[in-house]
Amino acid sequence: MTSQTDQLHELSGVKEGEVEHAELDNFEHGFPPGFGPGNWGLVAYAVALVFACFQIAISAWHILPSQAVRGIHVGFLLLLSFGLVANFRAKSDAGRLLGWGLGLIGFGVGLYQLIFYADLILRDGDPSTMDLVVGSLLVILVFEAARRLMGNALPIMCGVCLLYWFFGQYLPSPFNHRGYGFDQIIGHLSFGTEGLYGVPTYVSATYIFLFIVFGSFLEKAGMIHLFNDVSLGLFGGSRGGPAKVAVFSSGLMGMISGSGVANVVTVGQFTIPLMIKFGYRRAFAAGVEATASMGGQIMPPVMGAAAFIMAETLGVDYSEIVKAAAIPAVLYFASAFWMVHLEAGKYGLRGIERQLLPSPLRALRERWYLALPLAVLVFMLFHGFTPLFAGTIGLALTVGLLLGTGVALGFRTTTLRVIFWVGLGLIAGVLLRNGMDVRVVAGIIAALILLNFLTLGGRNTLVICRNALADAAKTALPVGIACAIVGTIIGLMTQTGIGTTFGAWVIGLGKTSLFLALVLTMILSILLGTGIPTIPTYIIVAALAAPALEQLGVPLIVSHMFAFYYGIMADLSPPVALAALAAAPIARENPDKIGWEAMRVALAGYVIPFIAVYSPALMLQPGDPMSNLIGFWPAVVYAVFKATIAIGLFGIVAIGYLFDRLSVTERVLAFVAAVFLFGEFAYSDALGYLLTAAIVGRHWWAVRQRQVGSPA
Repeated sequence: MTSQTDQLHELSGVKEGEVEHAELDNFEHGFPPGFGPGNWGLVAYAVALVFACFQIAISAWHILPSQAVRGIHVGFLLLLSFGLVANFRAKSDAGRLLGWGLGLIGFGVGLYQLIFYADLILRDGDPSTMDLVVGSLLVILVFEAARRLMGNALPIMCGVCLLYWFFGQYLPSPFNHRGYGFDQIIGHLSFGTEGLYGVPTYVSATYIFLFIVFGSFLEKAGMIHLFNDVSLGLFGGSRGGPAKVAVFSSGLMGMISGSGVANVVTVGQFTIPLMIKFGYRRAFAAGVEATASMGGQIMPPVMGAAAFIMAETLGVDYSEIVKAAAIPAVLYFASAFWMVHLEAGKYGLRGIERQLLPSPLRALRERWYLALPLAVLVFMLFHGFTPLFAGTIGLALTVGLLLGTGVALGFRTTTLRVIFWVGLGLIAGVLLRNGMDVRVVAGIIAALILLNFLTLGGRNTLVICRNALADAAKTALPVGIACAIVGTIIGLMTQTGIGTTFGAWVIGLGKTSLFLALVLTMILSILLGTGIPTIPTYIIVAALAAPALEQLGVPLIVSHMFAFYYGIMADLSPPVALAALAAAPIARENPDKIGWEAMRVALAGYVIPFIAVYSPALMLQPGDPMSNLIGFWPAVVYAVFKATIAIGLFGIVAIGYLFDRLSVTERVLAFVAAVFLFGEFAYSDALGYLLTAAIVGRHWWAVRQRQVGSPA
């Protein structure tokens, strides 16, 4: 007998576990399933496991100097990147051997930082010939790995920066610099902490990798199924239910994955066909999933990798970034929810039959324990623990749940299983009370691994855990390489100071109009983001524009969030729109059409950063003008209320529906009212509220009159 979820999969036309993967031009958002053919695949799988185990050990125990960790991390990235690309693309064993050869050279270059660590410190600023050779090889291999993984855009941009670094002294003022020798540039780029081994690489080697593993294990534990069942049970039967399920489940999944396109090809393979089946246009269905999935990068507690880089760059606790992102993230998903509700009303789309829907309470009752790692993670982040320690404990708890399930399956009676789980829970409680000693946690995990070897179900669980580790290492490659190559731009700006030129331009523009300075920053983020991933987009724009915005009075976290948001929005914006590209093969629709629909659904994502700049209380930051009048927390409530009204207006403008279809005049007036609400000039709020009340009231009355006058 099939379950309700199975029936829904049959209804949507997609079988359980069947995923339609996006065919992108590069591997920026993930590799195909598996690790390659034959023994080559086994080699890649083994390297991925060693890489993952090394990273977890580094996260749990600080056994190596930071510079050595960064070097080995980049070495593993190069080894596995070149190897996997060769496995999937090379036509012969000779081609694969060449790829692995380049990878081994890259690993050796990274290992150089560990082997000659003391010597490199002693001759800092005076590199030897061998240092220059190794440093040059590192630059070449990182650029080539980025090209193979992500296409030409990012390497070309970083290559232009490298050319400017070498030859910028020949440009006219104010764009020139004093000139730097080959040894100065390579030394700064390849051996310092402000180049390829800079802050982004450090964050990739610590926080990012750990949380990727954390998300991978939660996914293997069945978190996607829990989210889908809860979402279906809560919203599946309402008007336009399938699209609301897509928004809600993608938001939940985004809390642990932090990857937009990964969400599209996991959650979307179920929700997009389901939306189409219930009447949504193909482009709109895919656009909804792309919009909701990209929101995962701004949804606490995990968020996207750039959030960890932001915390490290600003020197603030990660919990501060989480607090700043929380309200805008909720508004973003509420806006998408509102959009699909309006679209369903406009076209009269129904929900799913109630008898087909799973019970959310039953799903939570049966699998509530899967939420424990997230709960512990949030608790620790907001109680002073570092993200690294919190992530390590969260991962250990997830692994413990998986391994514990494998052990419990070996018991023949329910009583023994209950005793086992209670005992394991008591041990976890004692550990939590005594400070969570990582060594003791590791010992418990080791004991659970040994117990799992004793039963068939336990051994299958170990295979699942092993696959989760290998998949996480594979997932980390594009992120890690992007973090490394963007160090070229960071190194250029720290050594030449060119960033101050652009910053002065933004400040000059902002003295005339802050709004124009914000528009310039938004355009820069979206233009960069159409060709390069979110992480380098954020890093570049934050380095160029965020300090200038801060000098114009924008709170520092808000200015960085501004750059972060539009780097994400770029993945929804044509002509590239990578999230739309990922959704296209699932929806069987043109990516450009999906991109435009995604922009329409995500309209709030384009305006929330502007609202936060003028009302920083929206991100729980000081400096809001209203806080001087009514106090901080009332100002937060007011900012949320105003933003909610504004995104509600943008929703009816984008969809053209409220109680009934809107006329062109009504949509134009609603747009003007929304602009008043996020503008900052005399009486703007009052004008916005009055115009909103007039439009909504007149529209409601006109619809009511038509309904009263229509024949029964």
